[in-house]
Amino acid sequence: MKVRFLVPAREEFLQAVEFYEGQSSGLGAEFLIEVEEKVESLKGAPNQGAPYIDEVRRTLLRRFPYNIVYLIEPDALVILAIAHQRRKPGYWKNRVR
Repeated sequence: MKVRFLVPAREEFLQAVEFYEGQSSGLGAEFLIEVEEKVESLKGAPNQGAPYIDEVRRTLLRRFPYNIVYLIEPDALVILAIAHQRRKPGYWKNRVR
């Protein structure tokens, strides 16, 4: 299954990597690896994330306070947001078509 990040999701992902790297050398890389590993896992079993809102699903990261918010399409996993758990819930809803 292909994975497609929406542009805003990619931007917030990269901003979080940059933030964590600024906190401690190597921490940004650890965040990046955890997100990549979780996305790889979702590719193999996309239904593992919990149903969230309508067709949207989410899965939590282990170490970092972030959710991966996504849709399952017939040919792709679409990442809508890499959402901090304390950010306003549902801020990404306008990204769903």
